[in-house]
Parts: sequence; structure tokens; C-alpha cells
Amino acid sequence: MPILMAFLIGGALTLIAQLIMDLTKSSITPAHILVGYVTGGAVLSAIGLYEPLIKIGKAGAMVPLSGFGHTLAQGAMQGVKSKGLLGAFGGGVEAAAVGIAGAVIFGYTMAVLFNPKG
Repeated sequence: MPILMAFLIGGALTLIAQLIMDLTKSSITPAHILVGYVTGGAVLSAIGLYEPLIKIGKAGAMVPLSGFGHTLAQGAMQGVKSKGLLGAFGGGVEAAAVGIAGAVIFGYTMAVLFNPKG
């Protein structure tokens, strides 16, 4: 059952993004979706609505870009609790550092192993 819920939640988030791009003017680009999902995840996390989604969908809610926004927001809130207001600046990056490093290392490795076009 957890695999099905992860598939449904992740698929729904992806479907919403695809419908936004397909059904709106061509001025909505994937970059707009990226910013909207990261910001939306951070806002939903800040008001406490993203955590229940993660409990239901697990990786289906954490892997999309909204999960990255949630991680940044949670890190910033933890940084504020431990270091005061200045902790908000480093807390989000600190919480998401492993994911960012993994994406950079994986991307670089794939670019070295394969011949990217462009």
C-alpha cells in the first residue's frame, strides 16, 4: 500500500504541473513550475499542511520539487530554533545540502560517462 500511495501522490503532483504547462499560455515554462513548486512546498510546510502529505505519500511527496521546498523550510525553522534569526539563512541550505550535493555529483558523473548533447 505505501508504494501505491507514493505513486499516486507523486503522480498527482506531476500531473498538476503538466496540466498547468499544457493548459496555460506558453509563457508558463518549466522554470515557473520549478519556482512555484519549491515555494509552494515551503509555504505548505510553514503552515503545517505538507507534513500530513508526507505521512500519506512518503517518497511520492518528498521526491518532487515541493519536497525540496519543504526540506528548506523545515531546515530554516530548525535553524531559527537553534541559532536565532540568523539561523534561518543557513538552516535551509544545511538541511538540503546532502540532496544538492547528490544531484551535482550524480549529474557530473552522468555527464562524464555519457556524451551530453547541447
